[in-house]
Amino acid sequence: MIKPVVLYGNKILRQRAEPIQQGSNVKSIVKNLWDTMYNADGAGLAGPQIGKSLRIFVIDLPDQEWKGVFINPTIEEKCGDMLTFTEGCLSLPSIEAPIIRENEIEITYFDENWRFHAEKYKGLKSRVIQHEYDHLDGMLWVDRIDPAIRMKFVGRLKAIQDREVETGYPSI
Repeated sequence: MIKPVVLYGNKILRQRAEPIQQGSNVKSIVKNLWDTMYNADGAGLAGPQIGKSLRIFVIDLPDQEWKGVFINPTIEEKCGDMLTFTEGCLSLPSIEAPIIRENEIEITYFDENWRFHAEKYKGLKSRVIQHEYDHLDGMLWVDRIDPAIRMKFVGRLKAIQDREVETGYPSI
């Protein structure tokens, strides 16, 4: 089911999400995340972005022929070169900025069938995982940009917070 995307200014985006207990209705949450993400033409979406303060996110990178469900993830290590790449977010529509992140990560998580994974990712996969993982800790990419660049977005951030923006997808 398509859910409205939670926009900047909503306090759920600033809260540390809670772990999901095995036996929870995970399949339904995963379906809602996929449906909402695809409807909004996103590459990833986290639980808090659909109003669920739960440690879960989904990612689909068609160009990489890769998609995944991450439940109760833990980034164990960040390493590799620090690289700059332009990021955006469905919760911060129509804003993009260069963000510096480590190029490689080691992460542990469960998939939607509660299978445990311990994996390493690098490049775009690592970056998108880190972006979605930040949502679980109440952090947004806008928190990571240079303060001078962030000043350019003050008006736009206020407009998003005041819900004076068009998103092209359901949002709250």
